Order: sequence, then C-alpha cells, then structure tokens
Amino acid sequence: MAPSSETIIAAFEQSGIIPVFYHDDENVCLEVLQACYDGGLRVFEFTSRGENARKNFAAMRDRKLAAMPDLYLGIGTIKNAADAAIYAGMGADFIVCPVADPETAAYCRSENITWIPGCMTPTEISVAEKNGAGLVKLFPGNVLGPGYVKSIKPLFPQLKFMPTGGVEPTQLSMDAWFDAGVVCMGMGSNLLSKSLIESKDWSGLKEKIMQTFAFLSAMK
Repeated sequence: MAPSSETIIAAFEQSGIIPVFYHDDENVCLEVLQACYDGGLRVFEFTSRGENARKNFAAMRDRKLAAMPDLYLGIGTIKNAADAAIYAGMGADFIVCPVADPETAAYCRSENITWIPGCMTPTEISVAEKNGAGLVKLFPGNVLGPGYVKSIKPLFPQLKFMPTGGVEPTQLSMDAWFDAGVVCMGMGSNLLSKSLIESKDWSGLKEKIMQTFAFLSAMK
C-alpha cells in the first residue's frame, strides 16, 4: 500500500528539493538514485519518458526496498489512468503528472495513492483542486516564475505548490521561489548535472546535492 497523501506531502515539504530524472541506462539510474540518497534526499521522482522506463523503475524500486527504507520513490510524466495503474502496481509511492487529468485523479483516489498534477493556469489549478489535489506542480516553472505564485496563492489558500522546470540550485533562485510561497521545488538537469552524470562523477553529484541542501539550510 502506498503512503498516505499527508505523509507524501510532508516528505516533499521536508525535503524542499525533489530530483526529477530519467535515463535509459539502468546502472546510471541506480547510481544517480544512490548519489541523491547519500546526499540527503529522501524523495525521488523518476520520469516515464523512455522505452526502458518500466524496467529501470523496477530496478530502482528494488534498490529502495533493499537499502533505502526511508526513501519515497514516485513516477512522473504520467498522462493517463492506465499508466498510473501500471506504476502503482509496481510500487510507486506517488504519481506526478504534467497535466490535470480527472480520470487519473479518480484512479489515484480509488487506490489511495498521491496524485500531484501539473498546472499552468488558474483554471487548471481549479480542476486539480476539485479533483482532490493537495500539492500542485507548477510547470514550466521557468515560464511562470515566482511572481506567478504570489499572484495565484490567494486564490487557492488550501493548496500547496511546487515549481518544476527552470528552477536553479542556487540560493538566489531558491530564495525567490520560497519567498513566493512554494513548499518545495522540482529540479532536473540543473541539479542532476549532465556533465557529472556523463563522466560518472557520482561523488561530485552527491557533493552538489549536499551544497544545495546547505543553501536551503541557510534560508531557515
């Protein structure tokens, strides 16, 4: 059984940083997952974006079950209920979507698995709220910006927000987003550096994650 939405959202808030990642190579996926875990992250979003997504997610799930009991591993880029059902059956802890799809929301609600929809407009956010979302992904973050969060938060006082896309692992960028009122932020290649991954510099990746956490600590 997947953790409750309250547990997942609390973990997102506590982490502050949510890595978003996909790679075709299973070993690379496992090494990135390990570097993130060793760097202090306890939430990880793997994205269903390639032909090896299911196989690699299963390998990461197995690593989590064997050695990372306090990690929450979820799946992203889910656009329909059928795909949500596949990954829920594989043990995903949460489902992240690029869109606010009511059918996916209904499936997740029926299975008590956390649904985190992606939204860009107030109308989409309203659809997400009406379908039970507690945390909304604002995507693409680089287009919307922190000012957008400040503008829409008063309209949705019960919702929590997470920008994804274009968020940088710098104190300046994270300060701007947290000051705007987000509870956490999703980061892809800006955090999980392509150059570090290509060079298999897993210790360097761990250090980058730890440095980003240090920026977060300085804000508190």
